[in-house]
Amino acid sequence: MNEPVAHRDFVRQIVEDDLRTGKWDGRIHTRFPPEPNGYLHIGHAKSICLNFGIAAEYGGKCNLRFDDTNPEKEDTEYVDSIMEDVRWLGFDWEDRLFYASDYFEQLYQWAETLIRLEKAYVCSLTLDEIRAGRGTPTEPGIASPWRSRTVDENLDLFRRMRAGEFPDGAHVLRAKIDMGHPHMLLRDPIMYRIRHAEHHRTGNQWCIYPTYDYAHGQSDSIEQITHSICTLEFENHRPLYDWYCQALGIHHPQQIEFNRLNLTYTMMSKRRLLELVKGNYVRGWDDPRIPTLRGLRRRGYTPEAIRAFCASVGVTKHNATMDMGVLENHIREDLNKRAERRMAVLDPVKVIITNYPEGQSEELPAVNNPEDAAAGTRSVPFSRELWIERDDFMVDPPKKFFRLAPGREVRLRWAYFITCTHIVQDSQGQVQEIHCTYDPATKGGDAPDGRKVKATLHWVSVPHAVTAEVRLYDHLFRTEDPDDVADPALDWKSNLNPNSLHTVSSAKLEPALGQAPQGARFQFERLGYFCVDADSTPERPVFNRTVTLKDQWAKEQVKS
Repeated sequence: MNEPVAHRDFVRQIVEDDLRTGKWDGRIHTRFPPEPNGYLHIGHAKSICLNFGIAAEYGGKCNLRFDDTNPEKEDTEYVDSIMEDVRWLGFDWEDRLFYASDYFEQLYQWAETLIRLEKAYVCSLTLDEIRAGRGTPTEPGIASPWRSRTVDENLDLFRRMRAGEFPDGAHVLRAKIDMGHPHMLLRDPIMYRIRHAEHHRTGNQWCIYPTYDYAHGQSDSIEQITHSICTLEFENHRPLYDWYCQALGIHHPQQIEFNRLNLTYTMMSKRRLLELVKGNYVRGWDDPRIPTLRGLRRRGYTPEAIRAFCASVGVTKHNATMDMGVLENHIREDLNKRAERRMAVLDPVKVIITNYPEGQSEELPAVNNPEDAAAGTRSVPFSRELWIERDDFMVDPPKKFFRLAPGREVRLRWAYFITCTHIVQDSQGQVQEIHCTYDPATKGGDAPDGRKVKATLHWVSVPHAVTAEVRLYDHLFRTEDPDDVADPALDWKSNLNPNSLHTVSSAKLEPALGQAPQGARFQFERLGYFCVDADSTPERPVFNRTVTLKDQWAKEQVKS
């Protein structure tokens, strides 16, 4: 991958220092450890790029590991989608695909070890009672009455828990640390809970499952990870990560936390994204309005642009929210170089060239991409009747309107100069036809006598046009922060933008777009970048607007 060089952030500085001092015997081994309980979003992309990127930069390795410790929320659907998304983003875990469930037996044996060391015990309090006894940041917790069980009692109960003798919630296994510890997570945290639920990989083999906090660090240890890189919300969990490794006397990776990625006008909560999907506020996990990698891919975002964006936002110790416009600018920059140009008319009005022979048409050469000479040219059909954008014409234009109007001459892209001579309106004054003449000497879009025009319009030949559906997407939320709700009686969903999707049902496209494959990306001249949607068929093409040519949304907000 030809990527921008990331600056030496604090994580890379740690890695370089470790290499210099030989801390890990010259090894660099990272991992990307998603929980398979939802689809990846662009926030995960930053973590993927960081973990796989550091391994690649320093000659190390990066594992893909699924931390699948909660059978009630996990599914192979999510596993498959995560693997596909990581590959789409451009990364390869080679033969290092692992699951926390691969280690269930070892994790169980280590739990028995902690019991024997009198560092874990079976507690028979309910979850509510455990929470109530946790204490507060200023008050110590209350020791469980079961904290003094003997090693033999704890081993017996824990083994019977594994054997399935008890119902859900009857017992848990807790680490025996310190109920007066100033760090509340170290007040005898839960290690195992009973869950009579089928696991997506182990089936009904287990009915007790390790908590994330217990399984995560030990899984890192088993895989001999050197740098356990995670987002800042896990900084508070690091003392517990360290305690388990130290108590067991096993390989102890270094946990390093960095700032998570947040974007304006959207959200990165898997729980809330699930709520949007289940509540039919969006069309699914691949809806182009949500920040899942599936949704961004369907919208037409490229993996190259996402990687460049992740490299540009930086890795720090301070959470911040990035403007959505920064991401969109990376998409524009990438697509400007790679997307071929085409002409499409979204709100068509007919132009009739009265001095062009009836029944005649011709093929005109058009450049595919002025940024890429290797992209070559294509032929665009031209005829007596054309479609242009309705807002490219005004009957009585203001002073600074330079497009088509009665008596005015404009250029048609790749074609000819035309001059409006007459208009046909309906009884409501709506323009139905614009009659023009053309100058045959201006073929290709230039006048041999050197005269200039102030506007160039895109167009599509009426008899050759392909009719398509075009979906125009806007921000999913009306406010930069979806949680910024003025009325306390309302929740974040009240900020959903009712105009986040506008569908144009009868757009007119040049014929070269009719057979474009799903996923193909184009620049519709003067309109923006568009992608062929997954719903598209040759009989009914469907396009998504990926991004406008410039930050049109922001400009409209300033005007309003």
